[in-house]
Amino acid sequence: MNAYGLLNEGLPHPSRRELLRQAGTGFGLLGLAGLLANETAAGAPARADRGADPLAVRTPHHPPRAKSCIFLYMPGGPSQIDTFDPKPRVARDNGRPVPFELPKLMRLKTGNLLASPWKFAQHGQSGIPVSELLPHLSTCVDDLCVIRSMVADNINHTGASLQMNTGEQAFSRPSLGSWLVYGLGSENQSLPGFVVISPSPPPPGASLWSSSFLPAAYQGTCIKDLSNPIPNLRDPLGDPARQREKLDVLRRLNELHKRSRVVDSPLDARIASFELAFRMQRQAPEAFAIELESPATKRLYGLDEPTTQNFGKQCLLARRLVERGVRFVQVYDTAGGANNSWDHHSKLKANLTKSCAGVDRPIAGLLKDLKARGLLEDTLVIWGGEFGRTPTAEGTDGREHHPFGFTMWLAGGGVKGGLVHGATDEFGWFAIEDKVHVHDLHATVLHLMGIDHTRLTYRYGGRDYRLTDVSGNVVQNIIA
Repeated sequence: MNAYGLLNEGLPHPSRRELLRQAGTGFGLLGLAGLLANETAAGAPARADRGADPLAVRTPHHPPRAKSCIFLYMPGGPSQIDTFDPKPRVARDNGRPVPFELPKLMRLKTGNLLASPWKFAQHGQSGIPVSELLPHLSTCVDDLCVIRSMVADNINHTGASLQMNTGEQAFSRPSLGSWLVYGLGSENQSLPGFVVISPSPPPPGASLWSSSFLPAAYQGTCIKDLSNPIPNLRDPLGDPARQREKLDVLRRLNELHKRSRVVDSPLDARIASFELAFRMQRQAPEAFAIELESPATKRLYGLDEPTTQNFGKQCLLARRLVERGVRFVQVYDTAGGANNSWDHHSKLKANLTKSCAGVDRPIAGLLKDLKARGLLEDTLVIWGGEFGRTPTAEGTDGREHHPFGFTMWLAGGGVKGGLVHGATDEFGWFAIEDKVHVHDLHATVLHLMGIDHTRLTYRYGGRDYRLTDVSGNVVQNIIA
């Protein structure tokens, strides 16, 4: 096989003259082909022709516990000490300085200990304590696996958000959703495999759901306007047969254009997007039509109250999408333009109360709805942000960024419910027991979805990349 064929196997091979015309020199093309031939899968569990259909379902590495995933993302960083990790010692020593040396980054940013203004109570058969800020979610506590020992590596929003979403703090890397759809495909070929629901862009925006160096077909499809989720989706002529003819002609033209190019992932993705859009015209309007839900279901998600309506619609749409085979749905709490809505540097009592009130009922409704429909057992739900907040005060009534020990929770999809995993110290500053790094979380999510995180790799720039880089361990203790 010639060098061109290495990159475009299945297309007609050009003549030697055509090769020389395209590359300027035969040796130049051979060198380029040798480099670009490495930009390929190195360890994905593929069993289908990705070029023909990048979203085709592929066989996982091992039997999965979850088929789909919903990541409920609270941008800015929820305060663990005010939600799921009560600290009596902080309440006792309220207003005093911490009795240990703070990390250098924090010495000028935080003051004395700040007790939580809210009470905690034990709930469910498991007796897990939950703040009074979350009365609806507390009724679901026996389905939650609360991880109190999360740790991250970056104290700033951009770096920490990138790490939580892509595994890397500074450089462009494929997102968690992109890796999952790349490795597994999607159950529904008429809807995107990876959907992001975010009314406003969270910092740092689209890089959080980018496919980076993975083929562009695996990037997230972002929905901003819940009243018009996919603009220009409907066929203005209302003639599917005519639309099909146009797409067939366009596809042939694009394939001819491809033959003069060596590798063009964006072009492949664009060709595939036209086909996906055509299929979506048939199914997507119904999938996004939350108005078809019953009045009882709408109330369950809080669509009947202004406080919970926006996030309730996002959660209800997420359920409708995974119910129809979408692999990964990420829901960002950014309604009303608050792109860092959980970044409570001041006015903690007012602002955290507002943030929790907006998501508490919708999230509880989502969990109960998934469970009632038999979907929770194979849908993994994740809740959290890029880090937590300090147990000390910023100013008089705020909390600073805190990656040293914070809380996230998982539910469904093969995790143990009614479990608290790990612990922070008595001041809530450092994770001291069963630490779970962001890489460990990602490794565990992939494992639950049927993927060995060490084997899901992609060769780019001469090396194999993976979501967890060279780190990450599956947290076996939380798996049911």
